[in-house]
Amino acid sequence: MTDDDRIAAELAEQAGRRLLELRADGGAPDDLRKAGDRLSHDFLAAELAARRPGDAVLSEEGRDDPARLSASRVWIVDPLDGTREFGEPGRSDWAVHVALWERGSLTAGAVALPAQGQVLSTCAPPVRPAAAQGGPGARRDLRVVVSRTRPPAFLDRLSDFADVTLVPLGSAGAKAAAVLRGEADAYIHAGGQYEWDSAAPVAVALAAGLHASRIDGSDLAYNRPDPVLPDILICPAALAGPLIDAIGAAGATRPA
Repeated sequence: MTDDDRIAAELAEQAGRRLLELRADGGAPDDLRKAGDRLSHDFLAAELAARRPGDAVLSEEGRDDPARLSASRVWIVDPLDGTREFGEPGRSDWAVHVALWERGSLTAGAVALPAQGQVLSTCAPPVRPAAAQGGPGARRDLRVVVSRTRPPAFLDRLSDFADVTLVPLGSAGAKAAAVLRGEADAYIHAGGQYEWDSAAPVAVALAAGLHASRIDGSDLAYNRPDPVLPDILICPAALAGPLIDAIGAAGATRPA
C-alpha cells in the first residue's frame, strides 16, 4: 500500500460520510442531488489541493483545466456517481470515486459505497469468491450488471453464449462492486460514460485481478483531451476472452 492508495481510500470514505449526513437531512430530490454533487466535489478538491498540491485534478463537477494533459499525475474523481440514485430514498447504489492516473496508468483508486458501509480500494484489493471466478467452457447462466436507464441493446443477442440475466444498478462503482463481490459475472456498458465514471472502479478491479477493458477488448485510456469513455467490460480474467468474442459475434460495435 502506498500513500496514494491510502489517500484515495480515505478521501472517498470521508466524502461518502458527508454525503450520508446530507442525505439524512432530507430535502427535495433534485435539490439533494445538486447539493451532494457540490458538497463532495468541494471537499475532494480542497483535500487534494492540500495533500497533493502538485497534482492535477479531473472532476465531473469541476472546470476541466487543460494543464492536466501535460501533468504526470492526475486525480480522476466522480464526487457522486449515481446522482439519480442518491436522490431516491432507500437506494444504496451510489458511490464516490477517487482514482490516480500516473504517466499512462491508473495506480491508485477507491470506490466508496457509503449507503452500503463499504470502501473498495487498491489499499487492500477485494478478493472475489473462488466459486464465482467464472471461465470458459459449457454454456452457463450469466448475471450481467447494467445501467438502469441504458442497458446495451446487444446483450439480448448473447443467447448462443449464455442465458443472460440483466441486473440493473445505478453507479458504475456499485456495478463493479457487484462483480468484485461475486454477485454478478460481468459489468457491461456501452453508449455513454466519461473517464470519472470508470477510473476508480477499473483501478480497483485491476488490482483485484479482474479484467477491465473496452467491450472489444482494447485498453481503457485515461487523461485524454476528450474525457468521453463510452463503454466498458469488467469480469473475471478467465471469462474475458469468451465474453469479448460473444459480444463481437452479437454485432456490438465499440462506440467512438
